[in-house]
Amino acid sequence: MDKPLTATLNIEQPLDLDQYRNKGGYQGFARALDLTPEEVQQQVKEANLRGRGGAGFPTGMKWGFVPMGEDSPGRKYLVCNADEMEPGTFKDRWLMEGAPHLLVEGMMIAAYAISASVAYLFLRGEYRLCATRLEKAIREAEQAGLLGENIQGSGYSLNLHLHTSAGRYICGEETALLNALEGKRAHPRAKPPFPQVVGLFGQPTVVNNAETLCNIPGILRQGPAWYQDLGRGEDAGTKIYGISGRVKNPGLWELPMGAPAKEIFDLAGGMQHGLKLRGWLPGGASTDFLLPEHLDTPMEYDAIAEAGSRLGTGGIIALDDKHCPVGMVLNLIRFFAQESCGWCTPCRDGLPWASEILNRIESGRGSQEDLDELQRLCDFMWMGKTFCALAPGAVEPMSSAMKYFADDFQQHIDKGCCPYRH
Repeated sequence: MDKPLTATLNIEQPLDLDQYRNKGGYQGFARALDLTPEEVQQQVKEANLRGRGGAGFPTGMKWGFVPMGEDSPGRKYLVCNADEMEPGTFKDRWLMEGAPHLLVEGMMIAAYAISASVAYLFLRGEYRLCATRLEKAIREAEQAGLLGENIQGSGYSLNLHLHTSAGRYICGEETALLNALEGKRAHPRAKPPFPQVVGLFGQPTVVNNAETLCNIPGILRQGPAWYQDLGRGEDAGTKIYGISGRVKNPGLWELPMGAPAKEIFDLAGGMQHGLKLRGWLPGGASTDFLLPEHLDTPMEYDAIAEAGSRLGTGGIIALDDKHCPVGMVLNLIRFFAQESCGWCTPCRDGLPWASEILNRIESGRGSQEDLDELQRLCDFMWMGKTFCALAPGAVEPMSSAMKYFADDFQQHIDKGCCPYRH
């Protein structure tokens, strides 16, 4: 299988500019410069690339919302969202540490496709090794004339800047990220207007996830048909899938879109000795639980949705039969409560209240009324009732755990303790 994301990846010592070029690097960007920006957009649309940040929105369509032509605003921005803070997700870090030039090239092509003259790489502040390697790749590209003014005599100019985040989960929400880049508090913005029309500093802006952008060079170099053929089902290309939890070999693998979840568990060696799989989150901490009977489900957007969850980031978190699901959900809710920006009432007040109730249940002090209250909170914080998707995402593992592991919640109340500790 062709592996467009990991063919040039080397964690120990990433390829320098010359080595990357020897493996076909920057050929995609050269191909893009031979096309018009609109033609580059069309290539990505035909490839059917969907965003790898969690939502799965078609990338070429997203670019298509940016005003183009002579009457469009003179300043446009491309922003790479590399503020990877979703628990259970570490795919972007792997790519940036091991293939920094791949991301730089992807950003260059995407910026050209929307006629952006400035690009920002918004990086999670804790990713220090990523920052060092990305800075080196950017500097090498500048010295080679691949960034800056009048690139390769094409008339196109692009300046690319690395910006390290101060560190908040909410910065993964694209409009909160833009506020942070402008030096403001990282609060989400009302939409519409959408960033593609009114974004960074009030100008048209596209925000794409790091893995999404790493797919772009291969599409331009090999063509949309090649990329389409990489997938096994409805979705095109490959995906970095990960798994954590008490499996034998937690890790990351590049697989065709549509690979079944069972294949990822098999690559991880299955559960550790003496443990059985009880449930799994398919796409990081803010997705609904699925069960062992769902392991044959293809890991693609629509199939996982039909099973009752979301593909999200493709980072599986495994729950074993010796680990308390109530305790696991409490740990996640505590994280989301801490990371709420406080901009809207359901998230600001609802998540700490849910955390307190779960803590009461887990410590054996819960009541039947607490279970009813948690159900009400699931509705109180759902889609359309909050300013962004942070609280609805936090609700997903909690509501699905109450559905699939209802007996565990009830035992905590009936026994007055956590049954996994006694």
